[in-house]
Amino acid sequence: MTEFFFTGKAIAMKVRWAQKIDSLSESMTVAISDRARELQQKGVPVVNLGSGDPDFDTPTHIVEAAGEAIKRGLTHYVASRGVPELRRAIAAKFQRDNRIAYDPDTEIIATAGGKLALYIALAAMVEPGDEILIFDPAWVSYEPMIRMLDGVPVDVPLRPDDNFMLDPDALRSRITPRTKAMIVNSPNNPTGRVLTQEELALVAEAAQDHGIWVLSDEIYEHIIYDQRQHISLAALPGMRDLTVTINGMSKAYAMTGWRLGYLAAPAPLCGQILKVQQHVVTCAPSFVQAAGVAALNGPQDCVAAMVAEYDRRRRFITEALNTLPGVHCPAPEGAFYLFPRVTYRGMDSNALARFMIEEAHVAVTPGAAFGRAGAQNIRLTFATSMENLRQAAELLRAAMS
Repeated sequence: MTEFFFTGKAIAMKVRWAQKIDSLSESMTVAISDRARELQQKGVPVVNLGSGDPDFDTPTHIVEAAGEAIKRGLTHYVASRGVPELRRAIAAKFQRDNRIAYDPDTEIIATAGGKLALYIALAAMVEPGDEILIFDPAWVSYEPMIRMLDGVPVDVPLRPDDNFMLDPDALRSRITPRTKAMIVNSPNNPTGRVLTQEELALVAEAAQDHGIWVLSDEIYEHIIYDQRQHISLAALPGMRDLTVTINGMSKAYAMTGWRLGYLAAPAPLCGQILKVQQHVVTCAPSFVQAAGVAALNGPQDCVAAMVAEYDRRRRFITEALNTLPGVHCPAPEGAFYLFPRVTYRGMDSNALARFMIEEAHVAVTPGAAFGRAGAQNIRLTFATSMENLRQAAELLRAAMS
């Protein structure tokens, strides 16, 4: 349906909305959380493991920086690129953590969330019919963003039987003359995989051989386990000027509601992305940018403490899930999601998610929301309390036994 009839002032009018929006699916992660809230409001004690929202409070020094900024009047428009202090802090972070040099005046933009950073970068690249490669399974919003911009999402299936490793043949076979860019996410949502040096080298080789942009979504870079190393694609030889690095404050600093992200890109492309930012949102919230400065320049032990707790939860819930019938759950290498494969009563992932929320009262996201490769998987977050995880494990065990 792309139209409806409106009757006003005795005149019947037929009005339409965009067919491309009509064809989009709603965000399944949001829908699952909404359903969980509905049941909770009816008195059903649902444990919500569907949303990737850290349960920690934002660290105090970050909150105080925002409060002080408001008190001194930082509540008006600021430069569309972001305040100079934040851009310098972001540049210093890239140099310190990723060994990449960016000019804070021409190659960095602060955005209202990492999701907006990704969207405006795509908007500056994608023309109708351009193909954008997505590694499947992938975060639920990549494909809809591409479709909204009249691009063509092309799935590159990962190896589900090999912990979703990158298949070099699958990557090469999906590249055509219409391929404009690819989106890479490591640590990955939903699988928890951290791409290896060898896998990143395959991406870099393909990008350079075919002249393809890479959007590197690194929002989970600090949430990583077992002494693994996060490697930024832009740090690889020859990749700096082909890569847009997307990041933000939401996950590492428990700042999901603050809506502050950023991107770094070569200056010519960054200037084009800035035009989109100016017309879509003007600037990221001014006083929130002061909080971002405090987050990046301040003590990082708060991040380490949260990651240590995530690791404790990760070990518990991985072990608990692997005791359930028909569940195979590799331990995630990064981020705060589990993506187990579940063989139970012949259900696909959508049926499993419905069963778990309605019967077990545990909200999870169906793996099919992340692509065809996740048709037998579900995604659960452990960015919640250990008490909730223990309760969820008991409810699932009771329902599935």
